[in-house]
Amino acid sequence: MKVIVGLGNPGDKYQKTRHNTGEFYLTKLRNAWSEKDFTESKTALWLETKISGVKTYLIFPTEMMNNSGNSLKKTLTKLKINPKPADILVVHDDLDIGLGRMKMSFGRSSAGHNGVESVIKMLKTNKFWRLRVGIGLKKKPDGKKLIDFILKKFSPAEERVLNKNFKKISASLATWLTQPEKAMSEINSF
Repeated sequence: MKVIVGLGNPGDKYQKTRHNTGEFYLTKLRNAWSEKDFTESKTALWLETKISGVKTYLIFPTEMMNNSGNSLKKTLTKLKINPKPADILVVHDDLDIGLGRMKMSFGRSSAGHNGVESVIKMLKTNKFWRLRVGIGLKKKPDGKKLIDFILKKFSPAEERVLNKNFKKISASLATWLTQPEKAMSEINSF
């Protein structure tokens, strides 16, 4: 069993914002991998499916980003599943990577991402997989400008950049379910 978690903030006003890149890709994965819709609970939108013969849960925590770990914990408890941390992949935005670029990693610190930090605290380890999706600029904003930047919606041109590699990413994430190291190599070479 594997769990793929897309981080973001709940609510229509945050959809397609840079900070909701995890939700954006999780929704695209759902559309590519399943005909079922997400099930809505108090703590998450989730879907159980089977990909490459592996039972896979797609989960979007519906508490605010900084409480993602709490929301994920409640959802895993509700679903009566207890995955090993190494069977979890968290998809999230990353300011330090250029727009549309992606990096997969395992066992890294949160690098200041509060949603990831919340998941680390809940799991009591950083030994899980991450797909970091670039939303960055050449010059990173700071303070209020940073908050405004990450909460701004993607332009149509930026969305096209995010969509460009999706088929490759989807295939690589299907590979991650059975061969995570190979998937990391594929994604990091895009």
